[in-house]
Amino acid sequence: MRKFTRVAAALMLGGSLAAAATAQPPAGVPPVTPPTTPTVPPPTLTPPTTLTPPKPEIRPTGNAATVTTSISTPPMVQQIPEVAVYRGTRQFPENAREMARKEIINHLVENALIDHYLVAIKVNVETKEVDNVIAELKKELVMVKKDYNAELAAMMLTEDEFRAEVLAQLKWEAFVKQQSTDAALQQLFTSSPDVFDGSMVRARHILFTPGADKAKQEEAAGKLRGIKQVIEQEAAKAVAAAPPTADAAAKEEIRAKKTDELFDAFAKRDSQCPSKKDGGDLNFFPRAGAMVEPFAKAAFELKPFQMSDVVATEFGYHLILVTARKPGTPKKYDEVKEEVKLLYNMKLREAVLAQMKPKAKIDIHPAPAAAATPMTPAVPSGPGTSGVPGK
Repeated sequence: MRKFTRVAAALMLGGSLAAAATAQPPAGVPPVTPPTTPTVPPPTLTPPTTLTPPKPEIRPTGNAATVTTSISTPPMVQQIPEVAVYRGTRQFPENAREMARKEIINHLVENALIDHYLVAIKVNVETKEVDNVIAELKKELVMVKKDYNAELAAMMLTEDEFRAEVLAQLKWEAFVKQQSTDAALQQLFTSSPDVFDGSMVRARHILFTPGADKAKQEEAAGKLRGIKQVIEQEAAKAVAAAPPTADAAAKEEIRAKKTDELFDAFAKRDSQCPSKKDGGDLNFFPRAGAMVEPFAKAAFELKPFQMSDVVATEFGYHLILVTARKPGTPKKYDEVKEEVKLLYNMKLREAVLAQMKPKAKIDIHPAPAAAATPMTPAVPSGPGTSGVPGK
């Protein structure tokens, strides 16, 4: 859930991951960041007499999703090709690809909605601007001894597909430039001091990824609220069992410790984020630029050892527990102007998506030859059950 850029990712990582990058700044989720695989030079080996050539990759066919918007007449329809999703998922370890697929499709769908919006309001970019970007990229690739066509082929990108990615990015940049007047940026800076002063929070989260199905979304939200209720009840019991001599500070320490302990256990058992191995711990992060906006906003509104309500982002549904805060230092506008622009870009994207989603019909198609993974079991409840992992 951390950021890339749409065009760079389209070429170097595949269009789907590019999307995920933009998605983050725009507003919406904790760093459900799948572990990246570092590029390590292969060891020098003496090849055997007979080498088995690597199995060639087959370009996937078909579509992963269909996006239809009623913003124009006739409605705009856009297919999200399966190959675009594959470009992103193949960057992840096998056991992380199912989750990555959901995130990638979601971001590609959001990119499509943005594209539809820009078409509808007639944001245009001249062909020569696309040509200039691609020409510059070709020069940069030559400098690092890489071939443009070979890079496209390696990413299963056609020239037309890549040009479309570049065009879409340039149109978005033109729209952002048009909207981000100095007055608008100054207003955002003034109204959001904690975003730019370097304040940090540390948080844990539990993530469920129910996809676009409304029933599954409601089920996931209900399970997270159930987890929150169990944690609060168990923490209250721990406080009630404190020695009669315990003062308010001691009782709060007991509550905080029990809350953190239980949240850690639930995250390790139930979360569908790679951070589950660390009890959902995301470490320290700033108000802007690291997490998508809905997640960051919710986290920064919490005090240490307070839990959020369910937070929906493009990555799924989250329950957040803040475990620490670091205060920042006030800044002047000129010191952080580039950060203000970045946040404005995110908020602008979020606003466009909020306008477009109610007008969209989004059909997610099943993954080729892949079965869906069932949701985590419901949080136990009722007489005689605590719902606490390990109890």
